[in-house]
Formats: sequence, C-alpha cells, structure tokens
Amino acid sequence: MDASRNDLLGELASDAALERTDFLVQATDQLRRFLEANAGRVREIGGLTLIDDDPDYLSIAPDLSFRSRSRYLDDETGEWVSETEIIESAGELVELYNPADIYAAFAEAAREAAGLAPMPTAADDLMETAGIAVDETVGLDGEDLYAAAADSWAAGQDQAEPSDEETAAHRLYDLALTFQERSQVSEAHLIDEFEMAAGRLTSRLGDFIVVDDDDERLTLEASGGFRAEVVPEDSDGEWRTLSSAEQLVEFYDPTDVFGDLADALAEAFPTVAPEYDGTSDPSEAAEDGDRA
Repeated sequence: MDASRNDLLGELASDAALERTDFLVQATDQLRRFLEANAGRVREIGGLTLIDDDPDYLSIAPDLSFRSRSRYLDDETGEWVSETEIIESAGELVELYNPADIYAAFAEAAREAAGLAPMPTAADDLMETAGIAVDETVGLDGEDLYAAAADSWAAGQDQAEPSDEETAAHRLYDLALTFQERSQVSEAHLIDEFEMAAGRLTSRLGDFIVVDDDDERLTLEASGGFRAEVVPEDSDGEWRTLSSAEQLVEFYDPTDVFGDLADALAEAFPTVAPEYDGTSDPSEAAEDGDRA
C-alpha cells in the first residue's frame, strides 16, 4: 500500500481521536456548569428520575450523583442480569450518554413533575419559551442564538430560591430545554469543524464506509463530509438521509461518530493503529503505543 496513503489515514484517525477527546472535555464542562447552576433546585426537589424505560434507568440524587441501571444477557447462564452503577462525575456520565439526551431527560422529567405542556422542540418554540421574538434573532446564528436564549431565560427568572417543588421543577425544565438545544448546536459545530479539517485527507481516501448495518449507514465522503442513511423508529421502515451536521446530531452522538470512524479505519488499515486489537478504543491504543 502507498506509504503516503497510510500517512493520510493515520492523520485522519488521529484527528478523529482528538476531536472525540475534545468533544468529551467540552461536553463535560458544559454539563458540570449545568449541574452546579441547578444544585440547589435538585436538592430541594429531592432528586429526579430522568429515564425509566425498562431496562434503561437513570436518576439524579440530591447530592448530584447519578444512578444508572443496565441489563445484559449472561452468556454462561443464559439469564438476563441487571446492574446498577453509581456515577459520581459529569465526565463519567457523558462517556455513557449523549449529552443532548441528558438535557432532554432533565427537561422531560421536570416537565412531568410540574405537569407542564408537551416539550417544544423547534427553534421558534425555544425562542418563545425564552421570551425572544423570532424577528429579534436576525443577525444571530448558531451558538450565539441559543446563548441569547439562555441569557434571556436567566434574566427573566426570579432569582430567589423557588418556594415549592413545582416551581423548582418548572425552572429546571426551562433551563434543561435551553441547554439541550445549545448542546445540539455545539455538537453540530464540532462535526462541521472536523469535516473542514478532514477534507484534505479524505480527498485522497475517497468515500469511506464507517457503519453499514441493517438500519443505518454512515459514510465519510471524499469531500470530507459525513452522510448517513437511517431508519427512524417512527418511519415505518422508510430510510431518511442525513446530509448536514444539524441533521446528523439528531441521531448521532459526535463521540460515537468519531470513535466509530477511528475503529473502522483501524480495522480496514491495520498499519494505522498496529496496537488496536479490534475491541479497545484505538485512541487509547495509540497513546499506549506512544508510551511504549
């Protein structure tokens, strides 16, 4: 194989691993700020059950630690085994969950606790929730738009401690919804940045299939952009094409995208990450190789 091609693939794999690490750091910082800002509310509410869909379970305790339950099939006994794990840091949580899903879970849990109307999802609904008219957003784009929404939300809130659980849940719901939207925008920006950086490498690599399953296909194109085809749960089996970063983060966590890309490259071109055994994180294998 052409040595220069291997060099390009090695750079691409390294960029993917670095972007994944950078995303985890940014997502952890954002989640930590969210938790610190709402520590008093969570304590007063007494904690929240965020996800309760058997077998998936996630809750937050008054001390801001999380309880997660998972279930797996034991190959030796043939029986299903449930495990409960205590997650004590934001960093551990974003390794296990999509940050946007975490904020969505906070919003949904708070909405149900407060007896609020269904959660708005569109950008215009978010602006309305934050008290910003659509025509006031002209000149704002991307993260600035949602930052303005969050600032407006904060300015319009009573800064006094909430008087009861319903008030606290209502405020927490509004804030979780705002941060969910901001998280999705940040994730889309991260995808965009990677695509721009990868363009000079993928032009030599050509279209590269990252994932090819029965209900999803993810490709890194020669242009540097990701393209995906997925079968949404509510689509009655119809495929949907995702061609923009904004569409991509509706279905994918950037951590998984970059990790899957690094895995696929290491599997297709073993010389890219010789320490990779097909089961571990290729970025960790590369770090181990550097230390050797």
